[in-house]
Amino acid sequence: MTTLTGYAARIDDLAHALGMRHHAVDFELVPDRFMMETAVYGLPVRMPHWSFGVRYIRHLVQRNMGHSRIFEVMFPGDPCRAYLVDTNALAENVLVVAHVLGHADFAHRNTLFRRSMAMMGGHILEQAAARAHRIESALAAHGQERVEAVLDAALALEAHIDVNRILHRQSGIAGDQAAATNDDPDPFLERWQELPGEKDLAVSDKPEPRTIPQHPEYDLLWFIASHGPELEGWERDVFLAVREESFYFYPVFACQIMNEGWASYWHARLLREADFLPQDLYVSAIKAHSDVVRPLATGRTLALSINPYHLGFSMWERIVETKGLEAARRICAEEDDFGFVRNHLDEELAERLDLFVYEAAADGSIKVVSRDIHAVREAILAPRFNFGAPRVAAIKLDVDGSLTLGHDSDSDGRGLDLERSERVLDYVAKVWRRPVSLHTVDDRGSRVLSARPN
Repeated sequence: MTTLTGYAARIDDLAHALGMRHHAVDFELVPDRFMMETAVYGLPVRMPHWSFGVRYIRHLVQRNMGHSRIFEVMFPGDPCRAYLVDTNALAENVLVVAHVLGHADFAHRNTLFRRSMAMMGGHILEQAAARAHRIESALAAHGQERVEAVLDAALALEAHIDVNRILHRQSGIAGDQAAATNDDPDPFLERWQELPGEKDLAVSDKPEPRTIPQHPEYDLLWFIASHGPELEGWERDVFLAVREESFYFYPVFACQIMNEGWASYWHARLLREADFLPQDLYVSAIKAHSDVVRPLATGRTLALSINPYHLGFSMWERIVETKGLEAARRICAEEDDFGFVRNHLDEELAERLDLFVYEAAADGSIKVVSRDIHAVREAILAPRFNFGAPRVAAIKLDVDGSLTLGHDSDSDGRGLDLERSERVLDYVAKVWRRPVSLHTVDDRGSRVLSARPN
């Protein structure tokens, strides 16, 4: 047995024997270029847009500088789809097979991933291809300039979804009322409903003035698709297509440390217990494992960013060692990165991993400002808040169609990149076809950015 197919089948059998559970995984060997394009675009087939080309060039530069190498791309579903590079060594791809099975097990257990699959179904690649086909049809019917303008706005807002709502919300004004009261029960959210005070809110019989939206609406893609004054059907479809893909990618983003760490823990364990692997192949695969989970700096060199594989792997090893595998599986099912890091990264492990908070001065100097465990945890998690985007909501839709947006700076805890915000407003105003304003704050107090359609 010297082929990847043979080893993959035996590793899959071993995974099930060790209690791993997952949907079937379809593995495919692909050229390096296909792998890189898939990683950059996020999907093998996706709606065309210039921003993906920019991301591709950035990634190509990083790879040529030795900062990035892609071993695999895996898409949870039923079946799961996994792509491996056909020019990698056999030992590397054996490790990747074991790593992918760890991802598949995580996606099968984790509540966020299970919720995503329940809302979207298990065939993301086919759905993405269908969306791309609809965009191609729109390009043929309406021209590149019009379609690109809509994609500019939608993709600029791709992180602005409300993950606390369901994917398939009703559209229009009636949909606002229905979505506020009649969303299907969501097991991910139901666990919070028993908290003190959650059911004690007083309900007033006094009718409130009718406004749109009745409450700040953070699902900007849905709001624009539902309330855009002059949006045509195909334009609304573009916004909803981008929104659907963002819902799919959210669990991957929100669980990156957990997910990569879990897959790394299991690929190491599967390799260690795969007594059918030849010794030389095992040694080569373990060397590749060490490269994957190593910190980004060693010795006397300090790393200014965290390798999620290294942090997640270290945390899962510690959890399994101190609490047991079944406890680890419960954590895998119930947490996202916020709960995982806050509940399970302790002072002892943070010290061993040499984690710290730093500040960078304008002259390029770096200063370590804290090793306090609470500060370290929040520094790790801060970029992950709200899908990594500023917290912005639709506040008011005026009778003339003007749209007012508000930046929730209190909960966001950070300012806006004003230059980027103005560019995004220009994109949105061009599609909204009415004035759009954004209320935020800066070091001088409140500030309003505005844009009008061209």
